[in-house]
Amino acid sequence: MAYLDLVISGGTVVTATGRRRADVAVRGGRVTGLSGGGLTARRRVDASGLLVLPGGVDTHVHLMDPGATDREDFPHGTRAAAAAGTTTIIEHAHGGPVRTAGDLAAKTAHLAGRANVDFALAAHAWPGAEREVRPLWEAGAAFFKVFTCTTHGVPGHDAAALRRHLRTAAETGAVSLLHCEDESLTESAGEVLRAEGRDDGGIVPQWRERAAEVVAALVAGVLVRKAGARAAVAHVSHPEVAAYLARERAGGARLFAETCPQYLLLREDEVLEHGPFRKFTPPARAHCDADEEEMWRLLRDGTLTHVSSDHAPSTREQKTSGGIWDVHFGLPGLDTTMPALLDAAARQLISYEDVARLYAEVPARLYGLWPRKGRVAPGSDADLVLVDPSRTWTVRDTGVHSKAGWTPYDGRAFTGRVVQTYLRGELVAEDGEPADARTGRFLPGPGLRPG
Repeated sequence: MAYLDLVISGGTVVTATGRRRADVAVRGGRVTGLSGGGLTARRRVDASGLLVLPGGVDTHVHLMDPGATDREDFPHGTRAAAAAGTTTIIEHAHGGPVRTAGDLAAKTAHLAGRANVDFALAAHAWPGAEREVRPLWEAGAAFFKVFTCTTHGVPGHDAAALRRHLRTAAETGAVSLLHCEDESLTESAGEVLRAEGRDDGGIVPQWRERAAEVVAALVAGVLVRKAGARAAVAHVSHPEVAAYLARERAGGARLFAETCPQYLLLREDEVLEHGPFRKFTPPARAHCDADEEEMWRLLRDGTLTHVSSDHAPSTREQKTSGGIWDVHFGLPGLDTTMPALLDAAARQLISYEDVARLYAEVPARLYGLWPRKGRVAPGSDADLVLVDPSRTWTVRDTGVHSKAGWTPYDGRAFTGRVVQTYLRGELVAEDGEPADARTGRFLPGPGLRPG
């Protein structure tokens, strides 16, 4: 009789559609079945009283590797992911953009042995370089990151360039992730603020104003629909943006709406106190409890389709090494995205099934990782997260595994704690402490796979 490698027994398995008590059987890194008991294995883990969720699939991550690894690298960033219950990421670094199939091959080779979770890699779309879309997609890029404004040194696409990219992507079958801020509006606002001599934190929401995101998202949604492309709008910060995207989706657009914890938990006015530690774009928009509650409602009903971290860290020293205009955009997020969602489920803002849907199933489906990733079911990778739903703990900077060494949620109490994280059936983190196993594998995008 062939023994199983692992049985996780007595837990409540959570999927996007429901939950049930079941033993999870694992052999060869895959889930072989869900059983009522009586299984024999080389290793048995008692998950009584725990939830068993699919490992998080975070599809918007920046690890700066190769590149400015003083900010972040793959070993640190993927340890942070594992500790927090994220077992798959899709990464793209603006400092070393992947613009050709050769760039993708070089980056993949560089990252061999540097990841603690499985990873795919995205490419950057460059205005006027539509000829690179097909070779990059066929080389295994997970998606194309497209900016509508020049940011992080990556040039923005105007409407004509975006249409050319989306038409090419549609012909190729490629997926795009769109950063939506109208460049003419951000540039104009920035010029006015600089002329006024402003250098306070309040410039961030005025510079990266809500109208800029709304206008760019409106244009992008129309162009996605008319091109017949498949795309997601990144880091949707406000219900108004989500509503316009939903309208295009109802009209036939294959259009997804990603949001991030910073738009669910942080407030716009925090930048006045925290300055560079709240400099990210689009910035936080919420003014009150009702604003946050509306964003959670849009996650529950699917208007906002999925969640990512947009992990873009800088160290505390880097965030304070210049004025508000000069320091890096971005926040660390891999350490806290799954915990934030688990806490929201404990507070009944969403359900645990929503956590599985928003941070595992939908992103895995969107970017061609399903059914191997994003579920707990026979045939899937045994990427499993054991969660104590009643355990309360406090987020601290000292517990951050990212090179950033800080989190905007320092001091916040969360309910629901990741107890163990398994990657393909192997334990990669326990009680918030990740192993440095470096067993993560590269996941080529769907354009490289047969069928």
